[in-house]
Amino acid sequence: MDLKEINNYGQEMLECLKLKTSPVAVKLVPKGEQVPEGIEKVDEAMRHCQLVDRVRRTGEEFYTLGEDQACKGGAGAMGLGALPPKVASGEFYYKGLKQFSTQEAAKRTIDMVPTLAPNSTEAVLYAPLEKTTFMPDVVLVICNPKQIMLLTQAYMYKNGGRLETSFAGKQSLCSDGVVQTYKEGKIEVTVGCSGSRAYTEITDEEMTMGIPIELLPDVIAGLKIICPK
Repeated sequence: MDLKEINNYGQEMLECLKLKTSPVAVKLVPKGEQVPEGIEKVDEAMRHCQLVDRVRRTGEEFYTLGEDQACKGGAGAMGLGALPPKVASGEFYYKGLKQFSTQEAAKRTIDMVPTLAPNSTEAVLYAPLEKTTFMPDVVLVICNPKQIMLLTQAYMYKNGGRLETSFAGKQSLCSDGVVQTYKEGKIEVTVGCSGSRAYTEITDEEMTMGIPIELLPDVIAGLKIICPK
């Protein structure tokens, strides 16, 4: 695949699914590597979920360092630093958000959250898929359940099978959408989390699919056949 093909895939996804906002290209730049020339740094610190939501609506392209990621839990999951101690221990979700009956239950969940090694990522790049100037690792599509259904059916068109995914309503767009998709090389579906529901304009009727870049051609080929005319 080259960038022209990637851009075409983004446009075809927009048209086939009649998406209201762009699919978002995300790239994890490994520690020690350079950000591609010509991509500007984001202009303010925001949460990863906010950055994704911003890009899908505005069509901007930019990169972020750890200092630009306002949610340190999400940043740590993506390898921009480490998970904050109170997140890693479960204390934040147990005492802070009161989402678990015990801290042990919270920690059991956090221990299973997909993460990259601490400080293994130099930067994270974001762009609308149809205009990206870099080769992404993962594509995030925020859309309604019917569109998620069509994407699933499109992927199944070639080889069949079933889509297996895993989520806990925690660290949704960072761990589930990006890291899990990136590490496992599989399509993932996630329903959102308290942060991504509270701090973005993602609606109650929307959910997210993460697609590893190597599977994007199969998804688009299937979409072009099964999408309603």
